[in-house]
Amino acid sequence: MKRFYILIALFCFALSAKAQFGVGGSGPTTTGRISGTVIDSVTKKPMDYTTVGLYRSGGKSPITGVVTDEKGNFKLDNIKPGSYKLVISFIGYPSKTIDPVTTTASKPDNRMGNVLLAPGAHALAQVNVVGEAPLIENRIDKIVYNAEKDLTSAGGNATDVLQKVPLVAVDINGNVSVRGDANVRVLINGKPSGATSANLSDVLKTIPADQIKSIEVVTSPSAKYDAEGSGGIINIITKQKNISGISGSVSGGVGTRQNNGNVNLNYNKNRFSLGINAGGNLTWPQTSLTTFDQVLKDAAGNPLVHNFNNSSSRIKRHGAIGSVTAGYEFNAYNSINSTFRLNDGGFNVDGSGVNNIDNHISPIQYFSKNMSHNHFGGFDWSIDYTHKFKKEGEEITVSGQWSHSIITTDYTNLFTAQNPSQTGDNNGKNNEYTLQLDYTLPVNKVLKIEAGGKTIQRRINSNYDIFDTDNSGNNAQRDSLNSNLYDYTQNVYAGYAVFTITLPKSYSILAGGRVENTRIKGDPQNPFQDANSTLFQNLQPFSSSYTTYIPSLTIQKQFGNQTLKLSYSKRITRPSLQFLNPFINRSNIQNQSVGNPNLAPEVSQTVELGYNTFIKSSVLNFSVYYKRTNDLIEGIADTLTETIRNQTVHATRTIYQNIGRNNSFGASFFGSVNPIKPLTIRASINGYTYSPTIFDEFASSASKIGTYFQFSAFGSASYQFKGDFLAELFGFTNSARRTIQGTNPAFGIYAFGIKKQFMKRKLAVGFNTVQPFARDKHFDQNISSASFSQTSSTAFPFRSFGLTFSYSFGKTTFSNPNQQKKGVNNDDQKQGDQSGGQGGPGGR
Repeated sequence: MKRFYILIALFCFALSAKAQFGVGGSGPTTTGRISGTVIDSVTKKPMDYTTVGLYRSGGKSPITGVVTDEKGNFKLDNIKPGSYKLVISFIGYPSKTIDPVTTTASKPDNRMGNVLLAPGAHALAQVNVVGEAPLIENRIDKIVYNAEKDLTSAGGNATDVLQKVPLVAVDINGNVSVRGDANVRVLINGKPSGATSANLSDVLKTIPADQIKSIEVVTSPSAKYDAEGSGGIINIITKQKNISGISGSVSGGVGTRQNNGNVNLNYNKNRFSLGINAGGNLTWPQTSLTTFDQVLKDAAGNPLVHNFNNSSSRIKRHGAIGSVTAGYEFNAYNSINSTFRLNDGGFNVDGSGVNNIDNHISPIQYFSKNMSHNHFGGFDWSIDYTHKFKKEGEEITVSGQWSHSIITTDYTNLFTAQNPSQTGDNNGKNNEYTLQLDYTLPVNKVLKIEAGGKTIQRRINSNYDIFDTDNSGNNAQRDSLNSNLYDYTQNVYAGYAVFTITLPKSYSILAGGRVENTRIKGDPQNPFQDANSTLFQNLQPFSSSYTTYIPSLTIQKQFGNQTLKLSYSKRITRPSLQFLNPFINRSNIQNQSVGNPNLAPEVSQTVELGYNTFIKSSVLNFSVYYKRTNDLIEGIADTLTETIRNQTVHATRTIYQNIGRNNSFGASFFGSVNPIKPLTIRASINGYTYSPTIFDEFASSASKIGTYFQFSAFGSASYQFKGDFLAELFGFTNSARRTIQGTNPAFGIYAFGIKKQFMKRKLAVGFNTVQPFARDKHFDQNISSASFSQTSSTAFPFRSFGLTFSYSFGKTTFSNPNQQKKGVNNDDQKQGDQSGGQGGPGGR
């Protein structure tokens, strides 16, 4: 609660900023207002419908214009500080010119009072400004995918869009990776969300594609960014229009796989802006089929137990996400911005299976039924205050954010034999408090300095209750051994400095350093013994602290339309709660899992050489890179035998370990070309090696060692027909991903879409289809060691057909984009097993 009061105090402090801070001189992005009342010089009555045109002082082309209301009043909003000329005209009156009309950074509003007009005519023509962004942009520090230009993603969700972004891969479970590295931090509008920290893959499925404006991928972040996330940063930008007046859009889709809708409203007048966005989706029930085959071996390598299962799962998802953003610029030097984002979602699972156990003595067959209800929700509230100084570009930003998320999982697993039936109630709560300060100082035309500090305070609580029941789910008794209460604290303190140096001959250097101190503490509470077993857990609290120095360096050379860039970056991957929680999860008795509180963070270092060129309307980008990762974290499965409820159980248990280091060489390419004007072809491919050096203690657990090549590829083509018809075809594929014990599934799909636009492109309707010629996609996994071998294959329905629509509305006037707001940017926490969440072990 103390942190809540701190954020309230910060908000009040920012509101009084005009009185607390002096004014200075930068402000080219701050706008004001010119207002007055047009009066007939003879009758002294107000003149309605009089045209008021605004020009640069001495200029001949109008910048903007309005007409007076019934009381003769006029207001020209979004006016930058400067010297202007007003031309006032009405039929039968000669035009009146007032030059200059001045606004300044310290006094952005000019109230002219009464303006007298005596008889002539001149009308102000309408001005239309039209801009078209390419689908893919390559900028100095990132790749930008303009999702609002993507036809086939309409009616989908954020996961569908991410599948098309260069260098990004998404697996069947929705886990995201960049250039093969799953340790990626995903932000929304440059800010973290408590929901994405807890269960990223599920939250991404709740964000409608129609709500996304663009996606940014930063592969080599500078020291200004948080050091967490060895794979880099993905920033999802939602639609927020910077225009004057009231506008909005409505979009959605109905299909055989999922349905969604989105509403966007924007109000922007003078220096105040307000944006409201709400969207959600609902999937039709989807049934997947899984075959599981596991062989456990004795010390001599002979088969001991053979487990063979066939199961089906029926899954239905829903999700909703909404936000309200408000901003106000007091003047050219002080501004405030606040966003409140609310999310809610979940999915229900109804499954059954036939299980066979062959122990070479008395084979057993039994049936299982599982049901689960999974819910997640929460909010993020952020406040940013920016103060500008007299020096152009010099500014300081204070930001605060409170993220709150909850995860609940209620499940029931019923068995006719062998495994005791059970129900579970898993409640997780995550509170995250962030305070950040950033300062920018352009020393001169050659040197710019950026520096700042930050702290992130995380408080996570996991309450996991298990109850043993009979085969019908009745007569529940609490299982003290497998129930647990876990409190986890993580505090991060960081400081950074970054120098941007612009040199002669189109050279530039971006160099910086960052220091981060991490302090974690876990408090497990479960000192109980099961009276009917030999098992006992008496776990002790643990704590850890470590400091990491993170340097970064980028050297760039520009040759006309060509750019050559060499960069070095260092990143760390902190293990999150699901990796650290030492409680054994026995919800699936044959495949158990447990965290490891002794895990060290992964530390990776990357050197990359990139080349980019623009050829007319085409863009091509090539890069080669080397990445070395120390203390690589992977889940290691091993066999065990234990007695539970007077039954002997043979099973595998997976524990997360620092298994060694990995040396990876890779290369990537993406390009966009226009062989003919209406046709655009895009392609992206990334290939890299997986070559771990394993610590001796895990050598016996590895099934294979060596160097393996992995890749992801994407291609699309779009054609603009006459009559505002557009068609697009795309497809992507990801190879299987290696671990030291086997492979995770490969993944690839294709899709096609068409769209017709009406009403000067304000209305659009379309049709799209995904995987139309095959109902299911098959995902195969294979892991093994000297003590076991295990394979699984899941057939998941992907074929879908859908109709989409979008409509933009509103009356807007001449547009001046507001400055981009800075704010909290938490790029930390290892994502890893993103579907598990931080609320404790799942029972899905």
